[in-house]
Amino acid sequence: MKAKLIGAVIIIVLAALGASGWVGYQLFTTGFSAKTEPSALEIVMARQIRRLAIPIEQRNAVNPVPISAEVLKKARAHFADHCASCHANDGSGKMPIGKNVYPKAPDLKLPDTQSMSDGEIFWVIHNGIRFTAMPAWGDSPPENDQDSWLLVHFIRHLPQITLEELDEMKSLNPKTPKEIQEEAAFDRFLEGDNTAMTKATEGHQH
Repeated sequence: MKAKLIGAVIIIVLAALGASGWVGYQLFTTGFSAKTEPSALEIVMARQIRRLAIPIEQRNAVNPVPISAEVLKKARAHFADHCASCHANDGSGKMPIGKNVYPKAPDLKLPDTQSMSDGEIFWVIHNGIRFTAMPAWGDSPPENDQDSWLLVHFIRHLPQITLEELDEMKSLNPKTPKEIQEEAAFDRFLEGDNTAMTKATEGHQH
């Protein structure tokens, strides 16, 4: 019995060393580039570590915010303003930032995210994930962080999001300095400044 236990421990240690060596080799050969995709082994290890890092009571937490049309509207606005620059309004991650960080922003509509418990999704939003581009959005104790629970509802809703909702979110996305300047120029044009749009266009050409 003792020999079997020692043998099992040796196998586990060797497997861990092999996995670590493989990950190290992958990192070395890619030069730590953010352009590469994580290996399947790296993904499995990262997800398992993330799961183990979430306290079981938090993992099993139930969303305390009752779902309603008004709650989803607030959640859409919050996601459009805080999250869409990386994750896109539809949660696909197909944005310049989301596609070029390491690891790339996941498609939140897919089972990898949707299969997580509400508590796990909340924990990731509230605490962020080290060594990724995912920041910690919770600036208050977890029991007071209703915004993150709103986002959990929105993420659950993403597979059914409508074109009307996506159109609404476009108007709520943060604007670039160029877009702000163009809007201001258009307003001046409507007020009678016929040169406003020309000046704005010329400014972007330099």
